[in-house]
Amino acid sequence: MTTIFTTPPENSLAVERLREQELEEARLIQSSMFPSQALHAGAVVVSHEFQPVTEVGGDYLDYFNLSDETLGLYIGDVSGKGLPAALYAALAVGTLRGVHKTGQQPGRVLALLNQRLSLRCIPGRHSALQYALFDPVTGEMRIASAGMPGPLLLREGECQILQIAGIPPGLFPNVSYEELSLRLRPGDTLLFCTDGLTDARDANGQEFGLEGLQEVCIRHAAAKPLDLLEQIFKAIQQFTRDCRQWDDMAAAVFHYTSQADETHVPREKRSDFSI
Repeated sequence: MTTIFTTPPENSLAVERLREQELEEARLIQSSMFPSQALHAGAVVVSHEFQPVTEVGGDYLDYFNLSDETLGLYIGDVSGKGLPAALYAALAVGTLRGVHKTGQQPGRVLALLNQRLSLRCIPGRHSALQYALFDPVTGEMRIASAGMPGPLLLREGECQILQIAGIPPGLFPNVSYEELSLRLRPGDTLLFCTDGLTDARDANGQEFGLEGLQEVCIRHAAAKPLDLLEQIFKAIQQFTRDCRQWDDMAAAVFHYTSQADETHVPREKRSDFSI
C-alpha cells in the first residue's frame, strides 16, 4: 500500500503568503540600490527609470555627489534574472560602494571592482557595468564601460553612440579598463542604459536596438530628463506591443544645463573628445 502525503490547503496558502512577503522584502531591499529621487546639483540634472521583468531583477544604478564635488554615476546589469540576479546585484553594489567613494577614476574603479568580485567568483554570474565621473568645474565627463550598450550623447539635436569596450567585472582577474573623456557643452544629454532596452523585441523578433533609442532621443531632444525617459519607455512599449518582456530595463539620463567658467578649465582639457 502506497501512502501519498499532500499539503493541506491552509499550509499551501501560508507558504504562498510567506513567499509573497519575502519577495516584497526583496523588492524593498533592491529599491535601496536605486536613487530615491532625481539629482539636481548645480548645472546637472539626473533622472532614472527601472522596470524589472519579475518582482526583483539584476539591474542597478546610482548617482551621487563625491567629497571633491565631482558627480558619480554607475549603472549595472547582472547576468540572469529574478532573485538570484538580484542577490548578485546586491553583492556588486555593496562592493562597488566600497570602491567608488575613494575618488578613483572610472577605469580604476572598474579594475578594483573586478579584482574584488573575482575573489568571490560565482559560476555563471557576472555584472556588466558603466561608471562615469563628472567634474562640474571643467565640464569633463570620464566614462569606463564593461559589457554595456552605449552610452548615447544627445547634442544639438543629434545623437551619437559612444563606443567603450570592456570585459564585465567578475569574469577574469587582472583586467584593465580604458576610459573615454569628453567635454560637455551646455544642453548636452547623456543616456545610460542596460541592454534590456536595446534587446526588447517585437512579434517578429526584431530588436529595438541602439538605433531605436537614437530615434527617440532625437525626436524628443528638447525634453527634460524625466520626460525623455518616459518617452523612451513608451516607445519601447509601443514597439513590443503585447510581447512578453524578457529582461530588466534600467536607464539614467544625465543633463548638463550650464557651462563651467572657462577661466577654470586648463588649456589641455578643452578638446571635446579623447580616448
